[in-house]
Amino acid sequence: MSGTVDYNNIDFGVFLPITNGGWIISDTTPKIYGSYEQNRSAAILAEELGLDFIMSMAKWRGYGGRTNHWGTSLESMTMMAGLAEATKKVKVYATVHTLLYHPAVAAKMFATLDQISNGRVGMNVVSGSYSKEFSQMGMWPENLDHGARYDLAKEWMQVVKKLWSEDRVNHEGQYFQLKDCMSDPKPVQNPRPSIICAGASDKGLSFTIDEGDACFVGGKDVQEIAKVSARAKEIARDRNKTIKTYAMFGIYPGETEEEANAKIQLYQEGADREAIMGLMESYGLAVDGKESSISARARTALMSQPISGTAETITARIREIIETANLDGMMLTFPDYDADMRFFGERVLPRLRG
Repeated sequence: MSGTVDYNNIDFGVFLPITNGGWIISDTTPKIYGSYEQNRSAAILAEELGLDFIMSMAKWRGYGGRTNHWGTSLESMTMMAGLAEATKKVKVYATVHTLLYHPAVAAKMFATLDQISNGRVGMNVVSGSYSKEFSQMGMWPENLDHGARYDLAKEWMQVVKKLWSEDRVNHEGQYFQLKDCMSDPKPVQNPRPSIICAGASDKGLSFTIDEGDACFVGGKDVQEIAKVSARAKEIARDRNKTIKTYAMFGIYPGETEEEANAKIQLYQEGADREAIMGLMESYGLAVDGKESSISARARTALMSQPISGTAETITARIREIIETANLDGMMLTFPDYDADMRFFGERVLPRLRG
C-alpha cells in the first residue's frame, strides 16, 4: 500500500501531559508533573514543529501506587483556554464528560473556547469513565448501563448543537429539559466546532458517526485497531456518511534501535505495579467481556502502544500502521515532551510529509 497515502492530509497531534506520570506507569521515566508550565511548553513546541492538534483528557481520580499515577491533574477546558491563548495555529481539543456538565453549560464553555482560540477549538466527548471518578462526587448513575450512557450522550450532544445554532431552545427529553433556553454567543466556527469521541462498540461508533466527525479507535494491537477502524467506516457508509478514525501511540525514539529498546526496558523496570493494578481494576472488563485494550497495555507499564527506534524505523512503522488500519490521524504521547517530541517533529514528521 506504500505510496497510496498523502501524509500531508494525515493529522498528527499530541496528547498533552495534563496528569502526573504521563502515559507510562513507572518511576524511572522523565518526570511529568501535570503542571500548566509543562503543558504550555509542550503546546507551543507542538505548534512550532508543525503538529496539527493538541488534546487534553479530563481526569478526576488517579490509580494510587508509589507514583500516585494520574493523581494530580488539571481541568481540561480551563487548561485549553490558556493554551488557546498561548498558540495561534494548532487545533485545540478539550475534553468534556457528558455525565458531569449540563449541555447548556458545556455549549457556552465551548463557544467561549472557540472565541479565545479564534475558531480552533474541538470537543472531545466522553460518555462514561472510571466509575470511582464520578462516584466520589456522587455523580455516577448506577441506573445507566453502557448503552444508556451513550443514549444520554446522544441527547446531550443534540442539545448542545441546538444551543450552538438556534436563538431559543425548548427541549423535553429523557435526560434533559430546557425551556426557552438561550445561549449566546455562538461558536466562531461554521457550522460548529469539530467533535471527536473514543469508542469501540457498535453503540459507541454509531454515536460518533451520528453526532461527530472523528472517532478514536483502540485495540491491543494494530490488527485490532484496523478492525475497529474498518468497522467504523463500514457503519458510516451504511448510513451514507463518512467518519475519520484516529488512534493513539507512544513515540520512543533513539539514535539506534538498541538505545530506544534500552529506554523502554528502563521504564518497564520502574513499573509501579500497585498503580497498574489500580488502573486495571478501574477499567476492568470491556462490554464484550474481554479485557480492555488500555488495561492490557498497562500490564507492560506503557499505556499507549509503542512505536520505537530510529527516525527511519519510526517513520516506516507509522506508514505501515496508517496504511494497514486506514487511519486519518494519530494522537501521540512521549516519555519526554521536550526531547522526544523534538525528535519526532524534526526528524520523523518531515520524512512523512516530504
